[in-house]
Amino acid sequence: MGIHVEQAIAVGKYLISQRLQGKKRFPLVLMLEPLFRCNLACPGCGKIQYPKEILKQHLTPQQCFAAVKECGAPIVSIPGGEPLLHPQIDEIVQGLVARKKFIYLCSNGILLEKNLHKFQPSTYLTFSIHLDGLQPLHDKCVDRKGVFETAIQAIKAAKAKGFRVTTNTTVFDGINPQEMQEFFEFLTNLGVDGMMISPGYSYEKAPDQEHFLQREQTKALFREILAPYKAGKKNWNFNHNPLFLDFLTGAKDYECTPWGSPSYSIFGWQKPCYLLGEGYYQTFQELLDKTDWSNYGHKSGNPKCADCMVHCGYEPTAAMDAMEPENMIRSVGTLFGISR
Repeated sequence: MGIHVEQAIAVGKYLISQRLQGKKRFPLVLMLEPLFRCNLACPGCGKIQYPKEILKQHLTPQQCFAAVKECGAPIVSIPGGEPLLHPQIDEIVQGLVARKKFIYLCSNGILLEKNLHKFQPSTYLTFSIHLDGLQPLHDKCVDRKGVFETAIQAIKAAKAKGFRVTTNTTVFDGINPQEMQEFFEFLTNLGVDGMMISPGYSYEKAPDQEHFLQREQTKALFREILAPYKAGKKNWNFNHNPLFLDFLTGAKDYECTPWGSPSYSIFGWQKPCYLLGEGYYQTFQELLDKTDWSNYGHKSGNPKCADCMVHCGYEPTAAMDAMEPENMIRSVGTLFGISR
């Protein structure tokens, strides 16, 4: 069961509440970036390409709490950079737990084990560890040897102390589907609480621009990767709505919901989404009201959106579709491992 039942119930209530209020645009997950600084230089990520003076800055706990309150999303994902480099990350997490937000603290795992003492296990806290495959592939993706083993040791240590731990995997062009299936099997045997997967998106600042997937490539690749799971031959524990997995394989055709996962950082509210940096607003309401959303998404014709199938844009769409009567039974069943 990738998604905790308490989280699923809380999100379901939230979605129903927003719908009853007649809101057309509302957030589901806040992407809270407290800093861009990192201890890795992954070629598929552009975050550390910012100037040094930017990399030295970080949000204060008070700024984080204010953004969470302003946004109102029930889930807060804390990416980076590497959040564990933030000198007050434990205070930020404690404050969000006290506010009963479901937190996914994203980390490459390098600093996790030695920082576990700063946190307390909670239904509201999940460590999301970035792993792009088994040891040879992952260490290549992060451009440093030994990171995979360090991350695995950190996962084991966190699980031993009672923490929820999920993984976050970005799939790039050239991935061997069988190796990815072996990776999922490895994580399942490791006992992680869920696995998140998403096709890579071409960050403009990323050094490597050659291995991002085009839309039809994504569908074909994920159909092959997920075939044993879809056929019921593998009981992999995905931290996704099953309708999003349908979208990845081409069984569903969704439009992007960019406001569903707004991004807040030291610059403010990023326009229009976590993946495209076209300016910033000072308030979340400005982001909703002043962004011309018709310019974004696959059907908009915007070339920057043409191949994107990333979870932060399409999982909120799948979540809303899951509220439709014909999909509710399947979505609830997946929580208990009885539906694909």
